[in-house]
Amino acid sequence: MISVDNIAVEFSGDTLFSDVSFVINEQDKIALMGKNGAGKSTLMKIIAGIQNPTRGNIRCPKDAVIAYLPQHLLTEDNCTVFEEASKAFSHIFTMRDEIEEINTALETRTDYESEEYMKLIQKVSDLGEEYYALEDINYAAEVEIALGGLGFKRDDFHRPTSEFSGGWRMRIELVKILLQKPDLILLDEPTNHVDIESVLWLEDFLINKAKAVLVISHDRAFIDNITNRTVEVTMGRIYDYKAKYTHYLQLREDRRSHQIKAFQEQQRFIADNQAFIDRFKGTYSKTNQVSSREKMLEKLKIIEIDEVDNSSLRLRFPPAPRSGDYPVTAIELSKSYDEHVVFKNANLSIARGEKVSFVGRNGEGKSTMIKAIMGQIDFEGTCTLGHNAKVGYFAQNQASLLDPELTVFQTVDEVAKGDIRTQVKNVLGRFMFSGDVIDKKVAVLSGGEKTRLAMVKLLLDPVNVLILDEPTNHLDLKSKDVLKEALIEFDGTLILVSHDRDFLQGLSKKVFEFKEKRVIEHFETIDAFLIRNRIESLKEMDLKG
Repeated sequence: MISVDNIAVEFSGDTLFSDVSFVINEQDKIALMGKNGAGKSTLMKIIAGIQNPTRGNIRCPKDAVIAYLPQHLLTEDNCTVFEEASKAFSHIFTMRDEIEEINTALETRTDYESEEYMKLIQKVSDLGEEYYALEDINYAAEVEIALGGLGFKRDDFHRPTSEFSGGWRMRIELVKILLQKPDLILLDEPTNHVDIESVLWLEDFLINKAKAVLVISHDRAFIDNITNRTVEVTMGRIYDYKAKYTHYLQLREDRRSHQIKAFQEQQRFIADNQAFIDRFKGTYSKTNQVSSREKMLEKLKIIEIDEVDNSSLRLRFPPAPRSGDYPVTAIELSKSYDEHVVFKNANLSIARGEKVSFVGRNGEGKSTMIKAIMGQIDFEGTCTLGHNAKVGYFAQNQASLLDPELTVFQTVDEVAKGDIRTQVKNVLGRFMFSGDVIDKKVAVLSGGEKTRLAMVKLLLDPVNVLILDEPTNHLDLKSKDVLKEALIEFDGTLILVSHDRDFLQGLSKKVFEFKEKRVIEHFETIDAFLIRNRIESLKEMDLKG
């Protein structure tokens, strides 16, 4: 059991939260929720022991292992993937090496009666007892299973980690955490860079093999599937619900309704007493009653109503100009990099107004296909855009392509044309950029703010083919809902790459699956595909286990 006791955090006199207390039990799977800026990541860092609170403390058993996966990793090294993942067992390997070292020393010593010799005997005995009490684990096999589950191929195991993107490096860190079998796993946005199959594997692990878990995530399906409890950080306090996220939303709404009702009743009570005071103040016979009511009102604690985050996108795509019947067509399309075949003989045709999803593990060719459609790479076969096809493209790294030295206003103003230039501030306001924020440099924006700003640039020109590659990374739940509604209403053609199942559901009627160097067309909704894929993936996991 890990206890958070009266934690408070203050910055320059401002209180982020105070007197926060709750207990994390052995099998708790907790979603840590709250609006941006409420202090979720700060609280998680305090529990992880990498940030100190202003007041309060974390109490846990001496031998408890707490593992933390932050949102962003800055580590650099030259290990291979397998070597880095094996560091999860470094304490065990260190113990084994120390036992061997002491035994070697004992073999060469002859001072059998000395105090130092006896100390070595005792130390090797204690270490041996601890070492051999550990489960008989095939460490190499454990590392292989975990790496495979999170999307690494066997060919990747001996590649340097420096060759991998930040998302893949984060998976290596996640593998190390999972292999440590900690008492508490702290995960801050773990699904941002992980494909659907790997998320399914991670869910299965956290549900069936992990002990306690505390997770911050904007992936509604993920947190609903793995958690059994929701802790909300709001207005400097916490509320603890023994409920999954979806149920928590209803309970929170009920709580706020009760607060509003109690607040209104209290205001009526205050008004009635104030009216009595105003009426009889100065009346000798009522002096005691007036004084008593004044003191009561002074001491009365005003009921607070939980804040509601009313900031949200107001997003609607411009009407799509009419395109030809088939805006995107590919015939016998193949792409290779030297000896590495990405996909071969792929065929696809996407009709006007059709909404399709590209799904599959990272590295199977989804983004490569999009680059082929955009004419950004060479390929074999044919890939054509239809008559009057006007494409709007949001790349996976679109936010990082923004000029960090420009301000928010300058970023939009430099691409705005015609009459829209006079409405730049209004457009930015719809995307939650207002006041002094529009003069901030892009360099200081959060990941979510950069994503929203990149989306503004996309909307400045009417298009009839939208290609979105992971558009929801760093967007909060409310912003994702608004984007999803706008895409449902969009009357053009949509090609969507996303690992966020909740975001995908209800959006597309056709799925192109990228798997084993093939592109497979499924004439089914993403919902049906995900249900079937989950069953097949779980069977695959059982075989691996």
